[in-house]
Amino acid sequence: MASKNINVDFALIKKLADKHTDAMISFLRDIVAIPSFSAGEKAVALRIKKEMLKVGFEKVFIDDYGSVIGRIGKGSPCLVYDGHIDTVGVADPKAWAFDPFKGKVENGFVWGRGASDNKAAPVVQIYGLKILKELLGKKFPGTVYVVGSVQEEACDGLALGHALQHSIKQKADAVVLGECTGCAIYRGHRGRMEILVSTSGVSSHASAPERGVNAVYKMAPIIKEIEELNNRLKSDPFLDKGTIAVTKIECDTDSINCVPYACRIYIDRRLTKGETKALAISQIKKLPSAKGAKVEVLKFDDPSYTGKTLVTEKYYPTWVLPERHKLVQSAAAAYRSLFNCDPKIDKWTFSTNGISSMGQLGIPTIGFGPSEERFAHTNQDKCAIEDLRIACAFYAALPLFVE
Repeated sequence: MASKNINVDFALIKKLADKHTDAMISFLRDIVAIPSFSAGEKAVALRIKKEMLKVGFEKVFIDDYGSVIGRIGKGSPCLVYDGHIDTVGVADPKAWAFDPFKGKVENGFVWGRGASDNKAAPVVQIYGLKILKELLGKKFPGTVYVVGSVQEEACDGLALGHALQHSIKQKADAVVLGECTGCAIYRGHRGRMEILVSTSGVSSHASAPERGVNAVYKMAPIIKEIEELNNRLKSDPFLDKGTIAVTKIECDTDSINCVPYACRIYIDRRLTKGETKALAISQIKKLPSAKGAKVEVLKFDDPSYTGKTLVTEKYYPTWVLPERHKLVQSAAAAYRSLFNCDPKIDKWTFSTNGISSMGQLGIPTIGFGPSEERFAHTNQDKCAIEDLRIACAFYAALPLFVE
């Protein structure tokens, strides 16, 4: 008996997840085989829309930013399941032992770019809701939307935030992210920022460098101090330590025979609990060598594949949902009802769309996804078939427990 006093056989939910395993594998292989780098997701969005209609979603549409959205049920509460449908690139194809866009099945896994991050999410979410609708029909509890969000790899949270505020015409009571968790329940992660530091100099012929001011030399001590700053950053018992790393360096020079007149470094800053945008910027500005350097937060303004542009600052807030929160406890109850054991409750190392749903909009958010973080963005990108079964059953059961 679930919390909403609806009689449900949880063993049957698991049996139905097993029954639909072949269909989930086939669907995941199909969408892995469709390249969908950020701002190039149209074809995969259409394929997901087709599957939503096939399994009985009551409303399916693609919003003006390009995310594919499907709905089952009506009324309250309103749950939103999210899984982003874009992927990173493949880097060097020769580094892959298999075709990253074949969607091969081997050794109990589906392999390919996006199998772990994050195309398995809409697969299990869609089929989980198919199972619940099959079992309950018109007694389906509340409303559940599935969002296949775009451009997460380019700007996490932007597309989901747009869908929550503009495309879904109902206030969401909770959000569940399908980012890979190894079928554990995750309840937060560090925030992040993308920061640009610039130094300027004076160009001169490289045969007489003393006549100029080398912007690269002005940047060098700043880089060293940023490396040292990383060791002094705040830590949190749950989210762990904040971090800062220089990830890209570039300079402007008239030729390799000229002293550079401008230098820029790009910084990835991970923010633990209690760290803010203002704090992160001030820490860099206060570095002894940074006097006179320009420090700024980068902006994102790349258009989606629909041509729509949403401009945002590349500041993505830290968020944590307390373990005692009713959404976390409802998810744990759903898991126990299915598997007769306690779930692991943890956090992500990387950033997710939760920075908008919870970090910016304050909507209670958790994560539950097939596959593991360690396979994301690697040439071992894969999702365990057993994880598809587990996550599908979880997504079928969860609406029965969320008030």
